[in-house]
Amino acid sequence: MSRHILGPPQAVLFDRDGTLVVDVPYNADPQQVRPMPGAAEALDAVRRAGLRCGVLTNQSGIARGLLQRPQVDAVNARVAELLGPFDLWEVCPHGPADGCECRKPAPGMILSACRRLGLQPSEVAFIGDIGADVEAAAAAGATGVLVPTPVTRAEEIDAAELVAPDLAAALELLLGTGFLHEGDLVRDGDVARGSL
Repeated sequence: MSRHILGPPQAVLFDRDGTLVVDVPYNADPQQVRPMPGAAEALDAVRRAGLRCGVLTNQSGIARGLLQRPQVDAVNARVAELLGPFDLWEVCPHGPADGCECRKPAPGMILSACRRLGLQPSEVAFIGDIGADVEAAAAAGATGVLVPTPVTRAEEIDAAELVAPDLAAALELLLGTGFLHEGDLVRDGDVARGSL
């Protein structure tokens, strides 16, 4: 049974790579940061609605020795320069085998963000592009919305309760902003595959 949103969230949190910016694997170069289509407009809509916003990102390249934390911080600073300001950032530097509580799909970063914002998880939404993002939201007790990209697996789309074809449609689900583009189709638990 789909969980329906009872009211708008008090904060909207976003995954970084593949959601707010084009995914460049293990990106260490701020000059390679490119916003995803509609990201700036979506963030502006969240801020206009008076909601807090933040970014939660798995950065296993640190654990793998492919990135240094200052490089990740420099990329994050570029994201903030292009799309900010953000109320908070949460970065998981661990690898999949590290057993941490912060790496999505674990709920640690969402729970930490909620504590920092003084909100309950039920008052927060998290938007991401892969199954681990919406699984982390569910584990935390927050509302998760999947915005698939070509790398999102079909089974991740099928398993997600809330799926939207783009960030504007995700905000329409969460906020009822009138931000949905005419012709876009979005439903609880499904997405019109032709609009992806």
